[in-house]
Amino acid sequence: MRSKSNFGKILFFIFLVAGFGAGGFIYLSPMFEKNPPKIKFNDNIYWNLKSKLNLTISDDSGIKFYKVIFKDGNKEIVLDTQVLLESKKIVDLELKSPELDMFFKSTDVQIIVEAIDSSKWNFLEGNKVVKTFNLKIDRKKPETSVIANSFAVRRGGSALVIVKVEDENLKDSYISFNNQQRFDLIPFYKDNYYASLIAWPITMEDFSIVNLIAIDKADNKSITKVPLYIRKLKEKRSKIKISDSFIQNVSTKVLDQSGKEIPNDLVEIFIKQNKLLRAQNVAKIEEVSKKYMDKEFVSEFDIAPFKRLTNAATAGQFGQRRTYYHHNIKVDEAWHLGVDWASIKKADIFTTNKARVIFNDYLGIYGNTIILDHGFGLQTLYAHTSASNIAVGEKVEVNQKIGNTGVSGAVLGDHLHFGVLIQGIEVDPLEWMDKNWIKTRITDILDEAKKVIDNK
Repeated sequence: MRSKSNFGKILFFIFLVAGFGAGGFIYLSPMFEKNPPKIKFNDNIYWNLKSKLNLTISDDSGIKFYKVIFKDGNKEIVLDTQVLLESKKIVDLELKSPELDMFFKSTDVQIIVEAIDSSKWNFLEGNKVVKTFNLKIDRKKPETSVIANSFAVRRGGSALVIVKVEDENLKDSYISFNNQQRFDLIPFYKDNYYASLIAWPITMEDFSIVNLIAIDKADNKSITKVPLYIRKLKEKRSKIKISDSFIQNVSTKVLDQSGKEIPNDLVEIFIKQNKLLRAQNVAKIEEVSKKYMDKEFVSEFDIAPFKRLTNAATAGQFGQRRTYYHHNIKVDEAWHLGVDWASIKKADIFTTNKARVIFNDYLGIYGNTIILDHGFGLQTLYAHTSASNIAVGEKVEVNQKIGNTGVSGAVLGDHLHFGVLIQGIEVDPLEWMDKNWIKTRITDILDEAKKVIDNK
C-alpha cells in the first residue's frame, strides 16, 4: 500500500512539474506573446477623398489578418481585407476612397481597423485589436483671389500682392515665385485678406510665373496666378583683382573667424571664402529674416524712402556681376547684392525708419552685420560695421545712430554695405530710396486694395 501511495505522489509531482513547465513555456515563449498588434494612423484628420491615406499595422509575431472598414453612419464599406499566407511584422497600406454616390454629403466618417497577429495565445487564435479613427471629410478647395498687385516686377526688384484666402480648415497659404521661392502672407485690413511684398531674386535668371497657393487641412489646393509684367535687368559687370596680400590677410581671417578650415592653396582659400562662405552667409540672412520678420496684422504701411550714408560716395552698386582675377587669371564670380557707400573712416550710421533689431553679429564675408525689421516683410542690412550700440530685440527710432562703418569681413577698405531685404531676399535698394516708386508700387496699391475690399 505504501509503495502505491509513493508512486501516486511521484506521479502527481511529475504532472505538477510538467504543468508548471508547460505554463512557464507558454507564458515566456515568443510563440505565445500577448501584445496585440499596433496600428499607426492619425485620428481626427481631414480627408478630401482624393488623396490616399497611409496606415501601418505592426506586430512582433507577425500579422496574419487585417480588415479596414469605411463607416458612414450605419453604412459600412470594406476598403481592404486580407488573410496573409505568410505573416508579416509590418503591413503598410495606402487606403483609397470607396466608391461613393453623388448624394454623399457626410462631413464625419470613421475608419475601423481590425487586426490579428500570429501568436499562439488565446487558444491559438492570436491577439486581436480593433480601433476606430474619426475623419473629417472636406472636398472643397480654399477660395482664393488676387485683389490688387504691383503692375510689374524687375529682376532683382520688389512688388506687392494683396489677396483674399478663405477656408474654414486652412492649413497654409503663400505666394510662390517661379515655383521656387516662397513669400509668406501677412494679415491685411480685414479678415481673410492678406498682403505680401515679394521679390524676383537676382540669381533667378528666368521668369516663369507667380502664384497664390492655398492648401487646407485635407490637402485641397488652390492655385491662382498673379498677373505681373516683367522688367529685364540691366546687368552691370565689374572686374576685381585679388592680390596675395588680400587672401593672406583678409580671406584667411574671415574663414578663421567663421570657424572654417584654411586650405593650403591661396586660390582655394579665396574661393572657399567667396563662394562657399558667401552662400552660407546669404542663406543665414534669409533664415534669420524669415524667422524673425513681423507677421502681425497690417492696415497701414508708412515707410519713408531710405537715405544714403551722409556725405558718402557710391563704391559698389546693386546687381554688379563681379568677376575676380588672381594674377590675371579668372578665379570666381559673384553677384553684389547691395550698395556700398564710402565716407570717412568709422562714419556714423543712422536709421531712416522705425524698426526692430533682429540680428547683430559677425557674419563671414559681411563682417559685423546689423539687420533691422521694418514690418511687412521689409528689412534693411548694414554690413562691415566697426561698432554698434544696439541689441537684438531693441526697437530703434527714426534717425537713431545704430553703429559705425568699418572694415570687418571681406572688404578692401572702410565702407558700409547697405542692403534691402524682402523676406530675406536682397533686392535693389534704389527702389526703396525712391519716393515716387514707393508711392506708385506700394502705398497706392494698398489704397486701391482697400477700396476694392470695402466695396465687396
